[in-house]
Amino acid sequence: MILIALGANLPSSAGPPAATLNAALARLETLGVKILRRSSFYETPAWPDPGQPAFVNAVAAVETALQPVELLALLHGVETAFGRMRSAPNAPRTLDIDLLDYDGRVMTGGLTLPHPRIAERSFVLVPLAEAAPEWRHPTTGQGAGELLAKLADRTTPKLL
Repeated sequence: MILIALGANLPSSAGPPAATLNAALARLETLGVKILRRSSFYETPAWPDPGQPAFVNAVAAVETALQPVELLALLHGVETAFGRMRSAPNAPRTLDIDLLDYDGRVMTGGLTLPHPRIAERSFVLVPLAEAAPEWRHPTTGQGAGELLAKLADRTTPKLL
């Protein structure tokens, strides 16, 4: 199972953040990334600065013939197409797409899989539990719900 996380807290050419996520998923389909399942959209306060606009987040299970590094490059291209500007870490953004897991592979180096902060983010784990309830972390064997229960910060994303 290949899993991606999507988030946005600034409008893009597609409109407000939720419209951007829908448009990005549609764009991925046209580029050969089949969307198998996707979560609902969730609103989460921006971190570490809750004064920034709230994020809209989702997770999708996808299928593609692309290898992990190729897929990540494609995801970055889609981010750019929707106006993503890489500046400071945790800065507001029009679109962020992360590769969370690629068929349970464990990789380090230029691309780290599973995503190194997957177990620390309720804004990823909540939609992940919805989109892929059968998913297990490749190294710990824990599901999204188990990882969520262990989080110190239990900020629960709000269903949109």
